[in-house]
Amino acid sequence: MNQYSEKIAQKLMLDAKKVDNTISLLENSCTIAFIARYRKEATGGLDEVQISLIVNALKKAKAFEERKEAILKSIDSQNLLTTELKEKIESIEELTELEDLYLPYKPKRRTRATIAKEKGLEPLAKLIVSEKNISLSKYTEEQLEGARDIVAEWISENAVSRQKMRRYFNRNAVIKTTKAKGYKENSKYEELVGIKQFAYNAPSHRILALFRAEAENELKISILPEDNKEAVEYLAKGFVRYNNSTSQEKLLACQDAYKRLLSPSIENELRALLKEKADEKAINVFSNNLRQLLMASPLGEKPTLAIDPGIRTGCKLVCLNSNGKLLTHDVIFPQNNSIEAEKKIVNLVKQHSIEAIAIGNGTFSKETEEFIRNIKFDKKIIISLVNENGASVYSASEVAREELGDYDITVRGAVSIGRRLQDPLAELVKIEPKSIGVGQYQHDVNQNLLHESLHQTVESCVNQVGVELNTASTQLLSYISGIGPVLAKNIVEHRNENGAFCSRKDLLKVKRFGEKAFEQSAGFLRIRQGVNPLDNTAVHPERYGVVEQMAKDLNCSVKDLIDNAKKREQISLNKYIKGNCGIETLTDIIKELDKPSRDIRTKFEEFTLNKGVNNLEQIKEGQILEGIVTNITVFGAFVDLGMHVSGLIHKTKIADNFKGEVGEVLSINQRVRVKVISVNYEKKRIELSLIL
Repeated sequence: MNQYSEKIAQKLMLDAKKVDNTISLLENSCTIAFIARYRKEATGGLDEVQISLIVNALKKAKAFEERKEAILKSIDSQNLLTTELKEKIESIEELTELEDLYLPYKPKRRTRATIAKEKGLEPLAKLIVSEKNISLSKYTEEQLEGARDIVAEWISENAVSRQKMRRYFNRNAVIKTTKAKGYKENSKYEELVGIKQFAYNAPSHRILALFRAEAENELKISILPEDNKEAVEYLAKGFVRYNNSTSQEKLLACQDAYKRLLSPSIENELRALLKEKADEKAINVFSNNLRQLLMASPLGEKPTLAIDPGIRTGCKLVCLNSNGKLLTHDVIFPQNNSIEAEKKIVNLVKQHSIEAIAIGNGTFSKETEEFIRNIKFDKKIIISLVNENGASVYSASEVAREELGDYDITVRGAVSIGRRLQDPLAELVKIEPKSIGVGQYQHDVNQNLLHESLHQTVESCVNQVGVELNTASTQLLSYISGIGPVLAKNIVEHRNENGAFCSRKDLLKVKRFGEKAFEQSAGFLRIRQGVNPLDNTAVHPERYGVVEQMAKDLNCSVKDLIDNAKKREQISLNKYIKGNCGIETLTDIIKELDKPSRDIRTKFEEFTLNKGVNNLEQIKEGQILEGIVTNITVFGAFVDLGMHVSGLIHKTKIADNFKGEVGEVLSINQRVRVKVISVNYEKKRIELSLIL
């Protein structure tokens, strides 16, 4: 068993054998998506979330052991590593405890205590620590002060005293804010001035806002207990035992240790802890929002007219075929010449057999939507507003230049809007997740953790849905399990040079595409018109033999087995259990044969936002409106009401006495009915309550 398996299993409250098997697969270069989908027998059916927790726990465990080794090496280089100390370090299981133990041995710059030791005052410091009832009159104040400096450092580096202070700060530290030198009049941080609250119950979004304000030199922040006297008494309790002259010196050393050393140190620790927890909360919210956005309902393969609304430069038009290929582009000015604009729209719809119109939800979007809806087409046309966050980022990106290098950025942006309606997932993977606009303080959180979490989220979504091998972009393919950017590029190049793939096995002809990459990726790739009908399913090639045996036993072809439900009902799964092919895998196979190449995303539904509401001035207190949730935060949800300004449903307005998480009730792209509570026309803020 792996050295970390039992500890991780205990921490995550999972079966140790399942964890050990999962770690073995991970260390054999298997991806999370592959393990969750195709190795259920080994893991006992652990899902992606549980496997991700194991991955993160394994990283932390390895990093912890590396830190131990570094500390042991450092102490040994100082010739201070005893057998007892080594055993003690090796037995520690918490990072904080490890760092506390190492602190006295940690190389440091020259301190007041160091200078005092150089003056030969360490014996006096030991005398003070002993609290012997003797006169100290023979020592000068300078000598006593130096000795206290040594004692103060000992106290501050003592593991027990540091743990005591952590507990005290956790219970008593108060966040206070004041204006800094860089504070601006009418500052966006005005509401954060003069805050006074316990750190332990400060909301995560407020922590991030405070730290941002501090970084911008608009606020000063302290996170300290209010009663210094009580804090020193708490520290001294257990250290200062008597009431004599040496005890008084020791108490003075405690006061100095707290004020000069421990208080700043523990405050920094608490700051880091608060930031870490706030980051984790914000990243989780961001990842959940991103997942919901990526998994939004696709329109599907329908010829689409996309419109990027604009006033001064006009509304950019692009026509896309069912696969998202750009056919033509144009521009209209409906506010200046509605007759000509309507004529262009009608002609484009007829010429390219358009079935849907996608309208970006930026400036002038509502007016554009109303203009389009007033056109009388000779057939049913789906009309939908599309969230265009990040479209401008895409239009200026290297990806856009590769795809649409012959067109300017306005055309590229309109293309992105249209493709988002056809398939949100396929298009949004081309944009840096942070630019999509569904996060909270995304630039303030740990960027490495954010990138890792968002990458895992995108990868999870892409593999859950699967991709068509013969049409998928390089960006989409790069997120498939076991592929990555290099192999994705090689696949597209091979496809361009040799034509469409006829079977999954043809992937092995791609440059640098080996057996391991095939094992990890094949099940997530689809070939719609492939030679083998199983290539258009989520059945992994390693299990084709099982399906073929099922068909043989029923005296039919694999295609007949897929097409005929009555045939599948005759299958006794227990008959095909063998080795690592258990009932979980067999059940998944049958589900896939029931609905081959199914899209797990919900079916697309057309939705129209509030007619006659185009600008903020038309919003009034008490109005009942319909909207679409566009962003979820820990404090509430933002709702698109069909104009440029979104409204906010604060978590307290979700329901009476609501105590849960916003994401438990609301989700990205959810349609909601809301009531307008208040409107601040100057600050362009709309407060809403949810109508359940």
